[in-house]
Amino acid sequence: MRPTERSEPAPRVPVTYWCGNGHTTELRLAADAPAPEAWDCPRCGQPAGRDRDNPPGPARPEPYKTHLAYVKERRSPEDGEAILAEALAAVRARRGER
Repeated sequence: MRPTERSEPAPRVPVTYWCGNGHTTELRLAADAPAPEAWDCPRCGQPAGRDRDNPPGPARPEPYKTHLAYVKERRSPEDGEAILAEALAAVRARRGER
């Protein structure tokens, strides 16, 4: 960024992050903003921390969740049984069954 005649750049401080693969990333952040504890390494994508001797471990991807898994998180088993009974009653009514 190039300053113009009428403005001055905001004060910046260098913040260095290290990832588990030994990559170093240096960012220049605003002096009055708190620096995040972790940053994604631009070279390998792993999390990088501010402690050179103790970088964070590799990120664990979240496993794929099905629609049913999300529904089970929001509903109790009793609610699920009630909804299932209601849906089955509606299907049986459409078919003319009892």
